[in-house]
Amino acid sequence: MMTHPNTLQEFSLHPATEVGPVSLTVANLENQILFYEKAMGFKLHWREGQSAALGTGERELIRLTEEANLKKYRGVTGLYHFAVLFPNRRELAIAMARLFALKVRNSPTDHVMTKTTYLDDPEGNGIELYCESPEDGSWTLKDGEYETRWADGRWSDGREALDVEAFFKNLKDDDRVDAPIPIETKMGHVHLHVRDIPEALDFYHGILGFDIMGHAKEFHMAFVSAGGYHHHLGLNTWQGEGAPPPPADAVGLRHFTVDFPNQSALDEVVARVEKSGISYNQTEDGLLLHDPSQNGVVLRVK
Repeated sequence: MMTHPNTLQEFSLHPATEVGPVSLTVANLENQILFYEKAMGFKLHWREGQSAALGTGERELIRLTEEANLKKYRGVTGLYHFAVLFPNRRELAIAMARLFALKVRNSPTDHVMTKTTYLDDPEGNGIELYCESPEDGSWTLKDGEYETRWADGRWSDGREALDVEAFFKNLKDDDRVDAPIPIETKMGHVHLHVRDIPEALDFYHGILGFDIMGHAKEFHMAFVSAGGYHHHLGLNTWQGEGAPPPPADAVGLRHFTVDFPNQSALDEVVARVEKSGISYNQTEDGLLLHDPSQNGVVLRVK
């Protein structure tokens, strides 16, 4: 288990709170749908006009909305990556094998307590595919120090290259790389570029109620979560301290979703948001507000 400082306040999010679908603004809806269906194994849930939603057979994971004359900007806040959590090593191995079969560039990485690979979609949105592997070891982020150790006590930097050949031994002879992702797959976490980490923590921890799992000042990042998970949100300033929000004509994050297990859990957070004076809008997706870096956040009951 990951250890973390005692940062619990008089309030915390309901422990069953999770991250839900991620909404992206895209320049070419057709190309993006093709990528998420073929390379990612997602199922198209619906398509209406210039918008579409995809995910597992039961769960929506991403929503895409096309707008005209968009471009990719650097040096701005927004999405670093969204992370799709697979139920086990075998299902992640199938997803990775599909990427290799289609020659989609990706970077398999061993974080010890998770196995993962990183890639970008055709418009540069960062994606992580991962599964949990706590039996292999753990990492801590305490007093600004990040440390990873294997279960046998060996130290790791937590970013080792994954032994792909060994990992593919999780595959079975009849596994098909064109099979859709399993229904248990869900959004595991979202990692954001922000302009200032203490400011972001004041919002996500001090107002919304996520627990701080660690703040690694040397790496310019922090993690927050609900229910003791290693992280539901990653926060970093890798685009620069004080980075501005993306312009209106940028591809990328529209908003991500925080899913609450019941109305009372949501109401507690909304009361703190209102007390803080932060404005929000009621949308068909839920309550939409923005963090201090102008990253969109939708609060809803799952």
